[in-house]
Amino acid sequence: MSLEITEKDGATIVALAGDVDLQTSPAVRQGLLECLETHDQVVVDMSQVNYIDSSGVASLVEAFQVSRKKGSFFALAHVSTAAMRVLSLARLDKVFSIHESTEDALAANG
Repeated sequence: MSLEITEKDGATIVALAGDVDLQTSPAVRQGLLECLETHDQVVVDMSQVNYIDSSGVASLVEAFQVSRKKGSFFALAHVSTAAMRVLSLARLDKVFSIHESTEDALAANG
């Protein structure tokens, strides 16, 4: 699993790649929470996520809850088919702001 953080149009883009599981989710959680500490717009690019388990989903949910409390924008973009299947099963596709691209996510906040 890799986590790459970039800036785009005043927002922080967190690109995840690989498997987000029990072994890697603590790093995902830490990365997302650190971004939310210092940025008001965070978009998670999930196009390269091959697999996500409940611990990975929990990391996303925690980041979402922190963003809500802070009044920040938090969205998912480019969600891979494998990840969307898990989010849909948990009905989190109705909770998260999910967009086709990072550009669409940023436009939704703009």
